[in-house]
Amino acid sequence: MPDLPTPQDDTETALFSECWDAVLSYADLCTSGSLTAHQLATEAFTLGMREVRAAASTHVRGAGRRTARLPVIPALLTAVRTTAAAWEAGGQGHKLDPDLRLWLNSAGAARFSGPPLQRPVALRGLRDMQEADAALLWLAEVEALPLPAVARRLGLEPAGVAGELDQVRTLFRDRCHRAHLDSPMDAQCRSYARLLDAVTRSPTAETPGDLSRHLATCVQCAEAAACLRLHGGGLPAALAGGVIGWGGLAYLERRRRATEVRLGAGRPGGADPGDDEEGTGRSRVLRGGLLAAAVLLSALALGVSMMPFGGSGDDTAAAQDARQPVADPGVSRTAPRPTATGSPSAPPSAPRTEGSPGRGKPDPEPQGTSSVTHPADGPSASATTRSAHCRVAYEVDSQWPDGFQATVTVTTDRPLSGWDVAWTFRDGQQVGQMWDATVHQNGSRVTATAADYNKTVAAHGTLSFGFLGTWTDANRTPHAFALDGAPCTLG
Repeated sequence: MPDLPTPQDDTETALFSECWDAVLSYADLCTSGSLTAHQLATEAFTLGMREVRAAASTHVRGAGRRTARLPVIPALLTAVRTTAAAWEAGGQGHKLDPDLRLWLNSAGAARFSGPPLQRPVALRGLRDMQEADAALLWLAEVEALPLPAVARRLGLEPAGVAGELDQVRTLFRDRCHRAHLDSPMDAQCRSYARLLDAVTRSPTAETPGDLSRHLATCVQCAEAAACLRLHGGGLPAALAGGVIGWGGLAYLERRRRATEVRLGAGRPGGADPGDDEEGTGRSRVLRGGLLAAAVLLSALALGVSMMPFGGSGDDTAAAQDARQPVADPGVSRTAPRPTATGSPSAPPSAPRTEGSPGRGKPDPEPQGTSSVTHPADGPSASATTRSAHCRVAYEVDSQWPDGFQATVTVTTDRPLSGWDVAWTFRDGQQVGQMWDATVHQNGSRVTATAADYNKTVAAHGTLSFGFLGTWTDANRTPHAFALDGAPCTLG
């Protein structure tokens, strides 16, 4: 395994710290555990920085424009994907997530390394922009950083960064429109190109039925529509999915949650109020954008996968990238990160989302969210309140006709060196995939056991995990919550 490169100056030192978190977060999605995640991240970071430095030192004399290249963070994320593909080809595929392995051997992955005009529109559009503009768009939309923080990182005037971001979004749309028109298309796609451009320009324009039916069966045009429609909050998902590929939406959600954690942790110490306000707004927009993108594209991505580019059965794996719910990145991990001297220190990163039976299900189409903590309604609630040494908040994050996503947060009055949290479902719900804990279900009784990286909790601290579940007739709040066998208060 190669050593991490050493920063060449103070600017690169700051860049390394910022980029390593992003690279490790995506590598963690791509692998089967924290150790392999660090190995993949290290190899990809080394490869990516070598390519970034080479591109920065290359000057095209006499050319009217710069050589097209991605900003640093998406370039390094691309290096993660490239390194994962090399692992798969070199006999190390067992270290990778099984769904990623399927995708790497599908036509979906081939698009990212195939003929340039057949690559995703978002990737081509971002590469075609000036690097500073592309960096502004990526940091604000995908990394979900507050605009004052983006302005500081890029040396922009904070007062004007919002207006500049609007201009950059429009520029990105124009680049994607041109890239879409340059793409090889059949006669039907070509006939819809002008109409697609027109209906995506206005938030009030209605999409004709024939165009809607076309977008439901054509991945190429649906990807273009997501990039061209700047309203509705779907741009971050279009960028992440089009540039990163597999796991794009999951990575996007991780970065949003990482920003929320950083802003939340900074408030007691007097964080910049403007950053907090901006971060809260970005969080709302990104959450809405993820839901909008899921509603718009899930049927397409899961139903036809990459049919226009091969249509084989293996191609359905390409649509599974967003199927991984994202763990809260506030939990510390043991994987090292680069410092100014190249020596490791422990970075914060999102925990691994392990595979489970829930991964084989199609992406849900969320119909709304609920962050209300449900009150305790069991007959022994008052007795539990008097004796409990733990408190549970159970939140349904989103729910759709046959499934839901929920988060369980437990506050403990006692220090823990390992834990399990149990509860009983009232309506026969079934847990599919769980992250930040290992699940075991026996009938209606569910037990979540700590992962290795979050089993230690300080007195008066909290632990948190989430899961996907299914329901049929009702989805009431569970009851009889217990921490290590002792009853907890729900509320």
